[in-house]
Amino acid sequence: MTAPDSAIALFGHPAAVACERAAAELRSGRPVVVDDASGSRTALLAVDGATPATYAAFGDAAGGDFALSLTPTRARLLGLAAPRGARLDLAGHAFDALAALSHLPVAAPHAGAWSRGTERDAGGLQLARLGLLLPALLVHDIVGDASPFDGCARISLDQLAQGAAHAGQGWELVARTHVPLREFGDAQFVVFRGGVAQRDQVAIVIGTPDFSQPVPVRVHSSCLTGDLFGSLKCDCGDQLRNGLHKLAELGGGVLLYMDQEGRGTGIAAKMRAYGYQHDGLDTIDADALLGFGPDERRYDGAAAMLRGLGISQVRLLSNNPEKVDRLRTAGVAVIERVPVTGRITADNEAYLRTKAARAGHALDVDALIASLS
Repeated sequence: MTAPDSAIALFGHPAAVACERAAAELRSGRPVVVDDASGSRTALLAVDGATPATYAAFGDAAGGDFALSLTPTRARLLGLAAPRGARLDLAGHAFDALAALSHLPVAAPHAGAWSRGTERDAGGLQLARLGLLLPALLVHDIVGDASPFDGCARISLDQLAQGAAHAGQGWELVARTHVPLREFGDAQFVVFRGGVAQRDQVAIVIGTPDFSQPVPVRVHSSCLTGDLFGSLKCDCGDQLRNGLHKLAELGGGVLLYMDQEGRGTGIAAKMRAYGYQHDGLDTIDADALLGFGPDERRYDGAAAMLRGLGISQVRLLSNNPEKVDRLRTAGVAVIERVPVTGRITADNEAYLRTKAARAGHALDVDALIASLS
């Protein structure tokens, strides 16, 4: 009889399969068990997928011994010295307290109500991010051989590390066709599939770029509000359209349209962050309140897509020097960075100033405003 891991290997890397299954379970509101090299196990349930019923069920299965796991970023905002994340004791807390503790502005808990997070907690928080969920989890350390959580999906920290790395490599070109565009003529849309959950990503080839030379490339993260609906809160839609025009001016190039809404946090988290921005926080502090870092995007998929297209060197259309560094780390030879800007308005000026001052973007906002006068 074929061993289970061997059978799974016929249909994908076993560790990547384990990652995808675990992330899907968290998104579906079911617990996952994470174990480490010592055999210690922790049951996890994503706050984003929890309901009053599943919160009560998790507490019952844990015998009342459970906590809320938060990222180091969220912990720091709560005044907790927890560089590996924090656990907040949930004893006596009803389901309605979860939102306040996990992502709303609250006062720091008292000293006896928290402890430092574990490596297994950190693994679970990574799974939540892979599943585009808020990085906040109910956690319970399992003691003994038998547990009410034995029927849950299980993943080891080693599988998580291997699976996340492998998922960034396994990209396949699944469709390629010509699409006439109103302003740019005949373009090619090339669809790649890969990564955790096998999401589809699109490369748009404008004109006839020479792939034997450094190719003008724009790596554009999706922005539903700006790209599609013309939101005035950001310059994403302008950068998308101006980037396409720049590719055409340069004789042709490629725009990678990456499904990485909200700098990799997902559309739900982005809308929550927008709410905090209405209350006066900037984009980075709003994400931090939700437990996210300044930029949660991954670039291994973009690197794999470029390899799939046969592109070895790029001229990157971006104002973000960190994007250059991260693409180079992913194996992309970035020869040059070419600026691409959008319009500055009363609604997005503060956002652009934050990108320049706190995220290191090469933007002289005052000069851009003066150029419009």
